[in-house]
Amino acid sequence: MANESLNTTGQTEEVRSNKLTFEDQVIKKIAGIASNEVQGILSMSGGFMSGLTDRLRSTEDITKGVGAEVGERQVALDLRVIVEYGKNIPTIFQETVAKIKKAIGDMTGLEVVEVNMHVEDVMTRAEFEAKSKNNEAAEEKTSRELK
Repeated sequence: MANESLNTTGQTEEVRSNKLTFEDQVIKKIAGIASNEVQGILSMSGGFMSGLTDRLRSTEDITKGVGAEVGERQVALDLRVIVEYGKNIPTIFQETVAKIKKAIGDMTGLEVVEVNMHVEDVMTRAEFEAKSKNNEAAEEKTSRELK
């Protein structure tokens, strides 16, 4: 319920006392989780610096590859993804947009007004899994060397 106060001209104006806001990271996390539920997206891609920081962490950052601009009522998102070879990318994009809009809308009440998806690579599932295993081995080696 809004409070009322008098301004300098003696007119009543509405003063809002309640406000709900979200950190960009929260919106990025919701979008990242929703994107990972889409068949055909092998991974979110965060570029070189993100890859370096992931090697120093024990778990992958769910917000990797997700950029967000969050306003009071609306959200715009940029996604960077690796897609499975042989899959229909426009269909994957449409499903991703639908899942993200639903998840963010249901959880926050914010309207997703723009989703841009940049496909950085396509890989077969076998190629992706082999690369992931190589990255895990490199992470373990780096972790041992840092200790």
